[in-house]
Amino acid sequence: MTAATSETVIDPLEQALTDRAALIQLCVYAVDRARSAGVAERLADGLTGIGVTPLRPDGQRFDPSRHEAGGTLPTDDPGLDGVIAETELLGFADRDRVLRAPVVTVYQLRR
Repeated sequence: MTAATSETVIDPLEQALTDRAALIQLCVYAVDRARSAGVAERLADGLTGIGVTPLRPDGQRFDPSRHEAGGTLPTDDPGLDGVIAETELLGFADRDRVLRAPVVTVYQLRR
């Protein structure tokens, strides 16, 4: 008689999805820390190839449900009030699911 072994059976699809998520997080981390714009762009392009889209909402109206405000930039143009001036930190979406909201600078009308 042999002792029963308790081996954990790992579903290959579940393991692949777990590995994919870990690699995506590693690539996002690398994009944030890349000293070369070319390297950051190459990483972002690679992520796009697997369905992960960089979010750079420059020129869009600020929406606190989709963007994180990192700062403001004064403007005298009422038409720019509340518009995103620039993206400080790229956001990322994996197909329709936001992984990280972009951190942005928003125009604010001078008072």
